[in-house]
Amino acid sequence: MVFTPSELEADGPPPLTYHPCKAASKGAGMLPVTALLTGVLCVVLVALSALVSVGRFRTGTTAGDGGDEALRRRIRAQGNFIEYTPLGLFALALVEYRQAPTLTVMGLGMALVLGRLLHAGGMLGGVRPLRALGMVLTFASLLGSGGYLVFGPIGT
Repeated sequence: MVFTPSELEADGPPPLTYHPCKAASKGAGMLPVTALLTGVLCVVLVALSALVSVGRFRTGTTAGDGGDEALRRRIRAQGNFIEYTPLGLFALALVEYRQAPTLTVMGLGMALVLGRLLHAGGMLGGVRPLRALGMVLTFASLLGSGGYLVFGPIGT
């Protein structure tokens, strides 16, 4: 903040409006779509992680997959989720921050969420078409978000 000398002499600087316990913005907050989808994907990650933990307990394996195919699938489902989800959410947050239309943000976000769910389900169940569709949707979300961030909205 910059103050003129007369402002400082008369009343001193105006009071700070920052309060550490209050929201940074009014209303629903910033990035409401990304926040909601991040919450959903947090629950999915905990579920995938719990499946790995249960599998490790069941097989007595503390590292690796111990040659157990079901545990290997669980580990890879969780690992793939972790590989793609953070960047997808970060890109989505930037798209929403740049004030893309809500339908654009929702479309990209739903492609990411559905893609991650389908891929995990396909990985866990050994259903290759679900895995493939999940990756296509994930890639579509990443490419759509990346394209929006690099080139801006189509038609402008």
